[in-house]
Amino acid sequence: MARCIKDNIIEIIPFECPPLQNITCENGKKPVLVYDEHHCCPYYTCDCFCEGWGDSHYITFDGHFYSYQGNCTYILLEEIRPQYHLKIYIDRVYCDLVEHVSCPRSVIVSYNNLNITLMNLNHIGDADLEAVVDNVKLKLPYAHNGMRVISSGQDLLLSIPDLSVNISFGATGFGINLPFQHFGNNTQGHCGTCNNNKADDCMIPGGILVDDCAVMGDYWPASDVNSEICTPPPALPTVGGISKPTSKPCQAHSYCNLLKSKLFEACHSHLSPENFFLGCEYDSCHESNPALVCTSLQSYARACSQLGICIHWRNYTNLCNIECSADKVYNACGPAEPPSCDLPDHNTNTVTTEGCFCLEGTLLFNKESGVCVNKCGCLDASGMPRKFDEVFEYNCEECICDKARKSVICKPKKCSNVNPGICTEPEFVLVNVTNPSDPCCSKQVCSNMCPPLDKKCGVGYVPVLKVPYGKCCPEIKCESKKVCVHNNTEHEPGTNIPVTDCQECSCTSDVDPETQLLKVKCGSVQCNEKCDSGYEYIKKNLDDCCGKCVQTHCTVNFNGVNHTLKVRSKATLLPAPIASLEVCQHEASLHIGRPELESRVCPPFNISNCKPGTVQQSPDGCCPVCVDQIKGCQVQTVRDYIKHKDCQSEEKLNLTFCIHTYSVMKTYTAGMSSCTCCQATRSSNRTVSLGCLNSDIVTHTYVYVEECACSRTNCHEMGKNHTLPEDRQIST
Repeated sequence: MARCIKDNIIEIIPFECPPLQNITCENGKKPVLVYDEHHCCPYYTCDCFCEGWGDSHYITFDGHFYSYQGNCTYILLEEIRPQYHLKIYIDRVYCDLVEHVSCPRSVIVSYNNLNITLMNLNHIGDADLEAVVDNVKLKLPYAHNGMRVISSGQDLLLSIPDLSVNISFGATGFGINLPFQHFGNNTQGHCGTCNNNKADDCMIPGGILVDDCAVMGDYWPASDVNSEICTPPPALPTVGGISKPTSKPCQAHSYCNLLKSKLFEACHSHLSPENFFLGCEYDSCHESNPALVCTSLQSYARACSQLGICIHWRNYTNLCNIECSADKVYNACGPAEPPSCDLPDHNTNTVTTEGCFCLEGTLLFNKESGVCVNKCGCLDASGMPRKFDEVFEYNCEECICDKARKSVICKPKKCSNVNPGICTEPEFVLVNVTNPSDPCCSKQVCSNMCPPLDKKCGVGYVPVLKVPYGKCCPEIKCESKKVCVHNNTEHEPGTNIPVTDCQECSCTSDVDPETQLLKVKCGSVQCNEKCDSGYEYIKKNLDDCCGKCVQTHCTVNFNGVNHTLKVRSKATLLPAPIASLEVCQHEASLHIGRPELESRVCPPFNISNCKPGTVQQSPDGCCPVCVDQIKGCQVQTVRDYIKHKDCQSEEKLNLTFCIHTYSVMKTYTAGMSSCTCCQATRSSNRTVSLGCLNSDIVTHTYVYVEECACSRTNCHEMGKNHTLPEDRQIST
């Protein structure tokens, strides 16, 4: 230190610096050695680093972790005492259709009378990033008013070199790095204070501390950007109130465990993965997009790379891979500003980032093109790199990559004059044609002066080459083929032509004088309404041209006489002699919408085969059998269709009932008996599928009798349900 005594006498006093003390940064970063305001004494400080990722996860400048859902524009950082007039905002929107979660849509940096917005236009999947000023997209790299913006492909990087400020924004979230020298003890907002003390990070305007940073988030709405009005927060929260109950988290995604595995072990001693694991665990439970867990791994890997620890982690996952083009390769810790022809060796930005970089031995042609080249030069109009002084042809122009201008200069190509001289043949003249050996140039050739012939003719016509009288050049005439043409299809004379609207058309031999094609003659379709016996002419749809003959009756011939039976009717015909096998009974029924005629045929019968004590009886009223009177109560089986309302089984089934074979039953029902002592003693329920007239298939349950015996019965109770409708009755 210098002290003025008098008369220009200056006393020099040695300045003793306090002992250098090691400190521990609450945010897990390495302490930074800086000097005091006199640039004499060194001391350690903790720079301010705030980041956000995934489903609204924050880590404040001092390392406090919290999650906050918001749907507005909020203040991430502002100075308590304005000194550099730096403000950073975040614009959050709801981004999930299932869960109530929000994603960062943009980060807005306000400094030196300039607002730059770093935007992500795609919240699900790969990021679509762009930097904007006054709604105008910037061409990167961009530098103005002390701010620079570049793109690494995965992130947008904004820096303020005069203040050593670095801000990143991408698909995974944002990161803000401020030096403690300029912003220590002078920040507030979502990123909290920067004083290496977590206890005061949850502070709302006015310096009031609250217990929960998620509550604090509502109290920092932005009022001077985006012209957006956020929902005002409620009254000031109480301090020291009851904290929110913490629910037991659900099962974390398996990728979350990678954070605590040996894959990231090199970084664990420098920066704990606990906060990033909590964020990954939260995203596993609240996000419908499983790939969101990748943001926690990427954020932790980025924080480790800033500590000089590079971790290649993406190959251990299936959801988090990054695909690069053929001329580039993925690098987890590449330079944020890779070398290019415009700045091959000059790189002031030491920030590392992951992304796709040029292969070894190549570099970017320039930062805008993204094209990797072996040597610097020019890019032609198609984007292809050219070496300096390289001469090439493009778009029929002769071009050169000018080294002085570092750009391509083109001029029209010079063509040699190829002239055959004079055409001596009659009707031949000189014409310009493309030179086959050089498509950019033309040459003169002798050619027939006749125009090219168009040999295309319409349907029904054939091209005919003719030379009109008094002319030299031939012409094509289209002449009729003497056919009919309908819907661009040719038809020979006498053939039928398929048309609609209930008409019958044919190709005639008459010629249309205008078209010279044959005429098409049409007439209404003549419907045949005569049907055979048992059929009726029915037209179901009005749109149909004609109806159809539909069978409605059954016809049977007995003794030379035709009998017509309606559907579901029964006619009992007089039987032939018992010994014969002629038809005895006929019944018309509706089987799946189609009338059918069923016939019963008597088997051969010999009365001498009956045992003593039996009688000769016909159970079906048609054919004779031997019947035991004592054991007359039996299970009787018939094969018939199961019918219910308008539905019927697809095939005949065995139907059983109890019957006294020497008594007369007027009716029967499958599974039921008449009002006699002969009743079912053992039965079971069976189900069958029935087809209905409306094409439905329904399930029906019926009783199958397995054993019968005589017992006392109550005729009054049972008789009322044991008679079939008339169309199901049989005689026994």
